[in-house]
Amino acid sequence: MTRSARKVLLTGWFSFLHGEATAGDVLALHRVRAVLDHAGIPYDVAWSPGYRADAPHLPEAAENSYSHLVFLCGPLHGPQIEELHTRFRSCVRIAVGTSVIDATSPAVRGFHHVFPRDAPGDAPPVRDLAAGAPAVTATPVVGVILTHGQGEYGQARRHDEVAAELTRWLASKDCARLELTTRLDSHDWRLCATPEQFESVVRRLDVVVTDRLHGLVVALRAGVPALAVDPVEGGAKLSAQARAVDWPATLGVGQLHPDELERWWRWCLTSGRALAEQRRREFLGTPAHGAAADATDALLKALSAGD
Repeated sequence: MTRSARKVLLTGWFSFLHGEATAGDVLALHRVRAVLDHAGIPYDVAWSPGYRADAPHLPEAAENSYSHLVFLCGPLHGPQIEELHTRFRSCVRIAVGTSVIDATSPAVRGFHHVFPRDAPGDAPPVRDLAAGAPAVTATPVVGVILTHGQGEYGQARRHDEVAAELTRWLASKDCARLELTTRLDSHDWRLCATPEQFESVVRRLDVVVTDRLHGLVVALRAGVPALAVDPVEGGAKLSAQARAVDWPATLGVGQLHPDELERWWRWCLTSGRALAEQRRREFLGTPAHGAAADATDALLKALSAGD
């Protein structure tokens, strides 16, 4: 390729070896890519190998293959950006949608053009690039509720094995994963302090993946389908509860295969929704309105036995 041919190398903090790929930066990249696609301008994207190992990386980018280098989003400062000016000295270098902290710094002054989102002085701020990114396709939001305890099950424990298999499988899914714990804490801001708070979080999910009994129960109370895996060899309290509430999307340790996980995943996101809503109505009903019985009837009888 000749230098006169126009081709752009798109870079950002997501390009550096120890850089950070954030949702906002990548959305900003989507915005710039859409604009260049519409204009018919060819480009490559340089990704950090720590984020995308199978994509083009900055050290592999040949300087003489590009007429322009564009750095987008994030703050303009530091030696990593200064190095871009040295390495791509023959390219026209443009910064767009960035934050300028010190306009006199070499990182800023090395660009031929800077179109910041914010900078010192009286110029009004400009809308961030991420705001104008093309609409994204919604993906399922998955609450992941796992336990690594329950030592009372002794040699029948398969909790670590189950957690490793589930998290490896989930990592390959196109979904938003949200790690949750049923533990309550009134002092740790990261945790829910009440069951009402926890259930409010679960209610906003599309599906729950869990190896906890109460992960299953709270999900169904919220009308959210659960893919449950009993982490005890031979089955224990989670399997028993699944039978008690007649919930089919429950696997044992020996059933923890990708094909089975995929089958019940699809079921949870389709027809499982209606059954979860039905269970919610049953759970939150009253005995007079057909709610399933639990152990409280036996408790009342025992408490009344001496009367």
